[in-house]
Amino acid sequence: MWGAPFSAHSRKLLLLGSGELGKEVIIEAQRLGVETVAVDRYDHAPAMGVAHRSHVIDMLDAEALKSLIRAEKPDVIVPEIEAIATPALLELEAEGFTVVPTARATRLTMDREGIRRLAAEELGLPTAAYRFADSLDELRQAVEEIGTPCVIKPIMSSSGKGQSVCRTFGDVESCWNTALEGARAKGTRVIVEAFVRFESEITLLTVRTVNGTVFCPPIGHIQKDGDYVESWQPHPMDEKVLEEARDIARKVTDQLGGLGIFGVELFLTPEGVLFSEVSPRPHDTGMVTMVTQDLSEFALHVRAILGFPLDSVQLLTPGASATLKAETAARDFAVTGIGEALSLPRTQVRVFGKPETRAGRRMAVALSAAEDVEIARTTARQAASMLKVEVKSR
Repeated sequence: MWGAPFSAHSRKLLLLGSGELGKEVIIEAQRLGVETVAVDRYDHAPAMGVAHRSHVIDMLDAEALKSLIRAEKPDVIVPEIEAIATPALLELEAEGFTVVPTARATRLTMDREGIRRLAAEELGLPTAAYRFADSLDELRQAVEEIGTPCVIKPIMSSSGKGQSVCRTFGDVESCWNTALEGARAKGTRVIVEAFVRFESEITLLTVRTVNGTVFCPPIGHIQKDGDYVESWQPHPMDEKVLEEARDIARKVTDQLGGLGIFGVELFLTPEGVLFSEVSPRPHDTGMVTMVTQDLSEFALHVRAILGFPLDSVQLLTPGASATLKAETAARDFAVTGIGEALSLPRTQVRVFGKPETRAGRRMAVALSAAEDVEIARTTARQAASMLKVEVKSR
């Protein structure tokens, strides 16, 4: 029980990172009467438009981050992006603040090296072969050991930034430069992964609650340049393979601990299920749950982190999502075609309200439900194709 926002007995949630996923978290928290604070590195971020108040700071600045949180005194701190000074969160947690799911989990999962070593070396989970490199020469050696094609990523990035496929040894230097340009924090360390020839790639949303772990039906997705462009739920899976996927997800999330939703990314291969990555928060591919489940991934996340019980997740209908991405940078633009997209059956559109575009930036998503997944995918793709980012001036 808690009082109304701004009252002496309010429950306060502070969000670090205020994009389209955070916006939905804020909305769900407010539905339960929670006071909300949105924080990001730029003004007018999507979640700031719905939060009770907001702040603009450099979240990689540990002192600025600690000063803000100590002043706000939130009941829960919810990291939503990778570019955060995680040592500051560890310090704040030691002072008694609650970090979702935990400061350790946030630190490990925002660092590809930390989570990969945890999964492969500590838990013994199956993953693609990998190496780490801190220089161009080390990268060349790592690529020689892994072989080509391989995937090269910064150890800290998001939405596919800095990720590339190294198809020949001659590509190493350009892949190195791509990784440095796309890294979210200062540093030159990269991970090299063997190229996995998978049958499909899924997100298994895993919810840790006060009364146990609950799994959402698997979500299939397609990525382009390391960032998702389409997702659907449920992804068809053999029951034995699904149990294998759940076992991997449970082991990883149990080790990370805390409460909330985790987006566990897995490769389904002829040889079995491979662990790829995990995010300790709602996943972009999980936006489809806004039309498929009784409780979206955002509602599940908020319910879990506030300590409420959850027995199960109900899939109400098959559904799919498809994204609208900008092609160029602009501050004066408009999203068009919304009416046309909404004319399609059982279709919704979410326009994120970001203040400016850049090449490849997600600006909206189309969500469609249908009697089966393939119809939903076709409709969502059609709806997304009707949406356009019309640049007024550069």
